[in-house]
Parts: sequence; C-alpha cells; structure tokens
Amino acid sequence: MMYQTIKLVKEGRLARLYLNRPAAMNAMDDVMMKELADAFEALREDASVQVLILQGEGRAFSAGGDIKKMIDPESPMDIGKVMVDVSRLAKGLYSLPQVTIAAIHGAAAGLGFSMALGCDVIVAEEDSKLAMNFIGIGLVPDGAGHFFLKERIGVPQAKQLIWKGDVMTGSEAEAKGLVDQIVPSGQLEQAVSGLAAHLLASPIQAMLASKKILHTSKMNELADMLQMESEAQVAMRSTADHLEGIQAFIEKRKPSFTGK
Repeated sequence: MMYQTIKLVKEGRLARLYLNRPAAMNAMDDVMMKELADAFEALREDASVQVLILQGEGRAFSAGGDIKKMIDPESPMDIGKVMVDVSRLAKGLYSLPQVTIAAIHGAAAGLGFSMALGCDVIVAEEDSKLAMNFIGIGLVPDGAGHFFLKERIGVPQAKQLIWKGDVMTGSEAEAKGLVDQIVPSGQLEQAVSGLAAHLLASPIQAMLASKKILHTSKMNELADMLQMESEAQVAMRSTADHLEGIQAFIEKRKPSFTGK
C-alpha cells in the first residue's frame, strides 16, 4: 500500500513505520491519522511481522496534532471524522500482534505522545521532549491518552500529568514510569535495533501470546474510553477556552482562559 505521510518498511520479521512529515515535525493531519489507522489495521493481519518500530523522520518523533491544519479556512479538519480515525488508530495499535517499540527523539507531544504510550516498549533519547499538552489549547487527550496513561502510571498521576501539561525530558519521563529506556542523544537507532534483534532472538511467540491475553481483556475498556474522548473532544472544540488557546498559540503568547 502506498502512503503520503508515513513509510512502512519490512525487513523480514521486523517492520519499521516512519512518520514522514519532517517539515512539520511529523505533526499529524487528517491524512496521517487515517494512514496510521490503515497501516495498523493491515499489520494486524500480517503474521510474518513480529516486531514493529515506530519512529519519526527528521527532527522529531511527532509534535502532535497539526494545529495549523485544524484552523485552515480552506480545508479545515472535520473533527467528527478525525476522531473516528484517531479511535481506529488507537484500537489498531493496541491490538497489534507484534511487539511494538516507540523510538523517540526530539518532540513527542499530544497525539504523538499518546501513540508512543500505546507501544509495548518506549525508548527515548535523554534530551527528548515529551508532553501530554492538550490542556494548553483547551482540549482533552485523545488517541486513548487517558487509557494509556492510566495503564502506565495510574489514575492519580495521570490526572496530574494531563492537567499540568508539563514538558518532560526523556530522563524525567523515565523517572515517572512513562519511558522504559533512555539513551544518550544520537544513540537511539543503535539501541532500538539492538532491542529488536534481542526480541527476535527470544521465544517471541510466547511473548505475543501473553500480550494478546493482557490486551484482549482490556479492549472493551479501551473502546469505552475512546468513545468518551471523542465526545469530549468534539465538545471542547467549541469552547471559548479552546479558541483562545489556538489564538494564543498562533500569536505566540500566553493564553487567557475564562473557564467557558
């Protein structure tokens, strides 16, 4: 399958999926969200691949949702349609029959961070920047951000991280339990390739069977959370705080929120 915004490269039992909008720091527009969902659904049927590495081309893993595309007057993103693809993306990723590795360099923010958190293993450069920063533009996490955070760090810490929207280094994220392994800047490719080789030399069928057992038991909860995220995101898009957050982002100033 040919894609416009991502690249999928298969190397025997290993596959690499590259987010491929480097000029936009791999910010996700509606095309990328749909293509990611399509790619995950196709990989779900591919038993020949046992390890999948997700990584970003250029300077970042992903800067999150494409804010400029959200407000493009000529072709604005349809939030209802987008949320359908975002939900497909999250379900497809979580149900993959491969060990998934997120390889993070540069920024992993917003939806990009949600997707990374949905992977089985997260490897990040120590000086990378990670943020669940939807709150800065008056939105809620999507892409199952609530679900993946809760799974990794529990509800109390997930709320604090979502509400603050702080930017963390890879080292700070590891200390919070959000990253599994940190590596020095420039050593990410060597680290994730070594990890993939180790996994492929392990009894990986047993590992994948355990993943299926653990994840299948959570699918209904994931679907419920995605539905709630979609409904909340559509509602938040019409709030005054969201419009102020977007305007402040464009004008590069601190937003003035009013709770409306």
